[in-house]
Amino acid sequence: MTETDDVGPADVTLLTARAVEPGYEQDFREWFGRVTDTASAFPGHLGDGLFRPATAAGPWVLIHRFRDQESARHWTTSPERAALFDHCEGHHQSEVARRELSGMETLFTTAHDTPTTAPPRWKMALAAFAAVLPISLIGNGLLGPALRAWPLVARVLMLALLFSTLMTYLMMPAVTLVLRRWLYAATSTAREGPTR
Repeated sequence: MTETDDVGPADVTLLTARAVEPGYEQDFREWFGRVTDTASAFPGHLGDGLFRPATAAGPWVLIHRFRDQESARHWTTSPERAALFDHCEGHHQSEVARRELSGMETLFTTAHDTPTTAPPRWKMALAAFAAVLPISLIGNGLLGPALRAWPLVARVLMLALLFSTLMTYLMMPAVTLVLRRWLYAATSTAREGPTR
């Protein structure tokens, strides 16, 4: 995945799942390279990613990140994007799913996800609580005494930076992985439909 800027709190992530005919994987990668080259020239573009399918018959997942909703809309409605997606050489034109994520919702998506419905908000809140609690205990327990002599604003800034970094890069990915089945239980059932 390529990064061209820092991800802000209002960033938008676009996920698209596409089916690729066997034998045309390299053509698909080259096509995606042209897509990323074009998208990177758009204002507010933050980066791209391409994930292989978990199984041979599974979809490839394309990811584009933008600074905000307006930047994402500019890309998705652009004639440049339309031209690229209209000319896919006929071997990966099958778009099987599409999803747009923003804010905290992006923390509940992993590289192994195909675009699906987000977990219920109450489950996201509990998962976030499970991630925040150990960071708060360790941060305040270990750093609290060491930072006691610091001015209040400096102390809060240091802890906020530590907490947000650990939440984004360590705790949320770990908690999402551990609680994955519980988080997506309702959405999985909804996709499968009633049993007969």
